[in-house]
Amino acid sequence: MGLKDKIEAGIFSVLAEMEPPKGVEVSALVSSARRVKDSVDAFVVPEMSNAVMRMSSLGGAMVLQNEGMPTIFQVCCRDRNRLAIQGDLLAAHALGITTVMAVGGEDPSFGDHHQARPVYDIDLPTLIGAVDRLNKGRDMAGIELNGSPDFLIGSTAEAGAKGKSTEMEVEEMMKKTAAGARFFIASPIFDLSLLEPFQKRIDPRKMALIPTVMLLKSLGMARYIQRNLPHIHIPEAIIDRIARAPDKVRECLLIASDLVRDLKQRGFSGVYLSTLGWENKLPEIIEGI
Repeated sequence: MGLKDKIEAGIFSVLAEMEPPKGVEVSALVSSARRVKDSVDAFVVPEMSNAVMRMSSLGGAMVLQNEGMPTIFQVCCRDRNRLAIQGDLLAAHALGITTVMAVGGEDPSFGDHHQARPVYDIDLPTLIGAVDRLNKGRDMAGIELNGSPDFLIGSTAEAGAKGKSTEMEVEEMMKKTAAGARFFIASPIFDLSLLEPFQKRIDPRKMALIPTVMLLKSLGMARYIQRNLPHIHIPEAIIDRIARAPDKVRECLLIASDLVRDLKQRGFSGVYLSTLGWENKLPEIIEGI
């Protein structure tokens, strides 16, 4: 059963992030994906996350797609104008990629090419609407297509982000849903109680909420996030759990597995596994689910 069918049926889906290389050596990317391909519904290939130059999402997705693994092409407002975005979308579908995730993209000032100029020809709701319009057979200029795609459209949501208004975020999700989005990747979550207000307000038949489980790599990383990233809340109990563990990396993997199991038990639509470059650890997380 494909991702679209699972989302429509309300079946828990597992998505995994696969960061493309900063170069052309793709063996590690393919090897990591192959190890978990039977347990993952689709691999999300980020589009130069944190504005760091890497192989494009379309390129990385095609590498995995050619190996028989379903992928999600991340489409970013930051780097291309509406002509290039639509052209890449049509190319992606013609090459077998049928799921896209629309994102805004971090400003280049955060990345490794500070002189790069952002494009932002269109904003995120407009991008989602553009993909939906392609699905309906016309481009953004209203011109009819010679064969239309059939994309499953996803986007991002700040559900569970500490300090964010639930009402305002749900309203934003509803706008994106009206534009054509069907699923939402939510912010990294360590305290599932922060997601309860969203579960009460959204209809999973219209918008599938897929929280992010981010792998902590060390006690130091957990403490850094706790102190410096106020929108991500790590409960003190998790910090203590890592601190007490003799094998702290193993404990971080167990914490990720526990969070995935809890999300499934609570009836969420799925999980997005983000390992921040530790894709080789995905099998251990999945084994623990």
